[in-house]
Amino acid sequence: MRLDDQEESHNIEDRRSGYRGGGFGGGRIGIGTIALALIASYFFGIDPMTVIDLTSNLQGASSVHTQAPAQKPPADDAAARFVAKVLGSTEAVWEQVFRENGRTYTQPRLVLFSGSTPTACGMGQSAMGPFYCPGDQRVYIDLSFFRDLRQRFQAPGEFAQAYVIAHEVGHHVQNLLGISDQVHQAQQRSSRAKANALSVRLELQADCLAGVWGNRADAAKAIIEPGEIEQALNAAAQIGDDRLQQRTQGRVVPESFTHGSAAQRVRWFKRGMESGDFRQCDTFRTDAL
Repeated sequence: MRLDDQEESHNIEDRRSGYRGGGFGGGRIGIGTIALALIASYFFGIDPMTVIDLTSNLQGASSVHTQAPAQKPPADDAAARFVAKVLGSTEAVWEQVFRENGRTYTQPRLVLFSGSTPTACGMGQSAMGPFYCPGDQRVYIDLSFFRDLRQRFQAPGEFAQAYVIAHEVGHHVQNLLGISDQVHQAQQRSSRAKANALSVRLELQADCLAGVWGNRADAAKAIIEPGEIEQALNAAAQIGDDRLQQRTQGRVVPESFTHGSAAQRVRWFKRGMESGDFRQCDTFRTDAL
C-alpha cells in the first residue's frame, strides 16, 4: 500500500506495555474480593472463581473511563504506525461521506493491546480477534492477529490487514447510524437462528463499508497497488464462516453462521469496493446475500 503521504491518526491508544486504569492494575485482585468470594461460597454455594471473574470484568469495564490519554505508537514500530495510517485514512473517508449526507462523523479510537484488556463490553481477549465495542466506541486489536492472518488463514498482504481494520471501523459507522442498536434489539426478540441471521447481515454490511472505504481512499490518494485488492478478497474469503468451520470442526453448519460465508463476504466487500457508495450496502433489504 502507498501510505507515505497519509497522516497517522491521533486516536491510537497503546496499551501493550502495561495498562493501569481506575480500579484495575495488571489483573490484580484485592484481598476484599477474595474474602467476598469465600463468603459467597460458604453461605450461598457459589463458586469463588465466579465472584472473582465477575469482579474483574466489572473493574475492567469501569477502568476504561479513567485511562491515560491516547498516544501514538513508537516511531520505530512499523506495524503500529501502519495501523495508525490506515485509521487516519478511514477518518478522512468517513468524515467526507458523513459530511456529504449532512451528518457529523465521530472518530473512534483504536486500542493496541497484548493478551487482554478491559473494555466497556467486558474483558477483551486476543483470542477474540479484532473487535469493535460500541459501549466505548473503540476498535481493539492485538497486532499478533496479523501474523495469524498471514500464517494461519493464508491471507498475507498489507491491504488484507487494512481490510480487517476497515471492517471494524465499519461497525463504528453502523453504531453511529443507529443500525447496530436496531439489530441488537431485534436479536433480543428473536430465536437463536434468527439472531444469527441478523448478525450475518450486520457483518456483511461492515464488509461492504470496508469496501466503500477502499474505493474512496484509493480515489483520493491512490493507496492501492496492483494485486492488493485480491489480498483483501482473499482475506474476506479465508475468514468466512464456512471455511472457518470446515477448518476447525470438519463440517459446515450454515444455521450457526454469524459472519457469512466466504462467497458472501467477498461479494459484499466487492460491492462496496466497486461502488464507493454506502447506500449500496443495505444488507437488510435483500434476499440475495
